[in-house]
Amino acid sequence: MPTKRLGILTGGGDCPGLNAVIRAVVRRAAASGNAEVVGLRLGWKGLLERLSVPLTLEAVRGILPRGGTILGTSRTNPSKMEDGLPRCAASFKELRLSALIAVGGEDTLGVAAKLHAQGLPVIGVPKTIDNDLNGTDQTFGFDTAVQIATDAIDRLHTTAESHERVMVVEIMGRHAGWLALHSGMAGGADAILIPEQPVDMDALAELVKKRYARGRRYAMIVAAEGAKLPEGEVKQEAVLDAFGHVRLGGLGERLAKEIERRTGCETRSVVLGHLQRGGTPTAFDRILATRFGVHACELALEGKSGVMVALRGTRIEPVPLQEAVATLRTVDPALYRLASIFFG
Repeated sequence: MPTKRLGILTGGGDCPGLNAVIRAVVRRAAASGNAEVVGLRLGWKGLLERLSVPLTLEAVRGILPRGGTILGTSRTNPSKMEDGLPRCAASFKELRLSALIAVGGEDTLGVAAKLHAQGLPVIGVPKTIDNDLNGTDQTFGFDTAVQIATDAIDRLHTTAESHERVMVVEIMGRHAGWLALHSGMAGGADAILIPEQPVDMDALAELVKKRYARGRRYAMIVAAEGAKLPEGEVKQEAVLDAFGHVRLGGLGERLAKEIERRTGCETRSVVLGHLQRGGTPTAFDRILATRFGVHACELALEGKSGVMVALRGTRIEPVPLQEAVATLRTVDPALYRLASIFFG
């Protein structure tokens, strides 16, 4: 009879590699001989409403290369509900869990940290294509998203050159520009706009004009959705989600119109959107997610709590959950300066 009963949930946006984490936790628990795993459906909603499913070896067979998450996900935020955290604690007890493994980004792990502060044994696993979680050198899902965005930029280069157009590619990235910067560098972008660097429209228009003047009659502009124009962020709607975020969107179109107005060059915008986080994970993300899952399970089996597994160099190490969610990991200015050498 298993002596440990581990819960696992996946919260926030879907991300390539989530199923690899789930599989790794289940396989490691089974190998211990004294643990079983319970999946909680739809993120924190699953804990609040006790939406649980048994996760056996058979249940996770074949899911390693699959995108998304077999447990489903949501942006439910218990800490914003009057009785949300106490209900989570009551469900934890009702489900007879020994520990909970929460897989998610800053919002999901922020709730995990609050539950740990109230005495629940919680382990965090960092997940986000934005790569903006503090405490870890990289999150799984990022490598896949960079590759998808780079492939798109490569394809758009040929259209831009054929039609002598400026192409503006809008990339995900609310507060940090890691995804736009890496895919822009890999895709040979002529300018990269990120949230950490205010957008100078005069300089951007001048860059395009100079490029056309010397005979390179097309340009590729890569912009993170959270890049700030002089008037601020471009918002799709003002309504806040459960974690206090507005829905961003429309930056690419706004930039395209302004660039065309200032330069006279035909300009088009492309929004990659959810394509960036869908589909099968890269080999790197499968391996990183697997390593995260195994280490998270081992920490739970050892009775550790209040930590997040993190990539430090080539090693997986635990870091305090509070450290992971205290601040966001933003782009190093030195790396952006390096990228800017190739602008234009």
